[in-house]
Amino acid sequence: MSHVGTDDSMSDDVFEDDNLRAPTHRTTPSPTGYPDYKPVSPARPALEDEMPIHKTILLGDSGVGKTSLLVQFETGKFQPGNFSATVGIGFTNKVVTVDSVKVKLQIWDTAGQERFRSVTHAYYRDAHALLLLYDVTNKTSFDNIRAWLGEIREYAQDDVVIMLLGNKSDSGLERAVRREEGQRLAREYQVAFMETSAKTGLNVEAAFAHVARALVAKANPTDTTRLAVRAQQSHEEQRSHCPPCS
Repeated sequence: MSHVGTDDSMSDDVFEDDNLRAPTHRTTPSPTGYPDYKPVSPARPALEDEMPIHKTILLGDSGVGKTSLLVQFETGKFQPGNFSATVGIGFTNKVVTVDSVKVKLQIWDTAGQERFRSVTHAYYRDAHALLLLYDVTNKTSFDNIRAWLGEIREYAQDDVVIMLLGNKSDSGLERAVRREEGQRLAREYQVAFMETSAKTGLNVEAAFAHVARALVAKANPTDTTRLAVRAQQSHEEQRSHCPPCS
């Protein structure tokens, strides 16, 4: 299938295909489906290859902007246009520096449609962090967050880092979910929360930085200099309530 879009409302079903089988290990990232996008592979210091890898998974309904968020984070750009469905569940590696500590994230983009949910479940079990997205212009995607959180509780590790993201916050009058609703749901489930925009880049780096900082704090529970898990909000956006960060 192909889709034309000029914002991050485009479908992100780039890893969804009826021929998808049980997950298999990949040694290289799967294409995102964007015609000109290839995961960035800069020359890396040998030390980076020895760093612990933190498996981080993007979750949420189909079309909430998971792939767009990943591309924005990796390249710093939003890539609208035509793209076609790609078989598989793709990942990319990126090193994030927080508080002078380097954290290597292996970020997985997953299929959001119901028929692929059983495939996605297999990836929960060894995940270190989960970013759960909804589309602020799509109330159904927000209403389904409770079901996603239920599956996370069932399949993921008890100490997995979870962050709720309300994506497409640049949508203005098309908004169907208020920021306060996202904040309230995050408080209920005691997870961190931000609103993001894959189109403008708002809070995209901040969200991954928060996850990286939380992973550092979890790995060093006695290091008081890193116990404070802070959600760093962009100066473009008023600070949102973030239960674990307050």
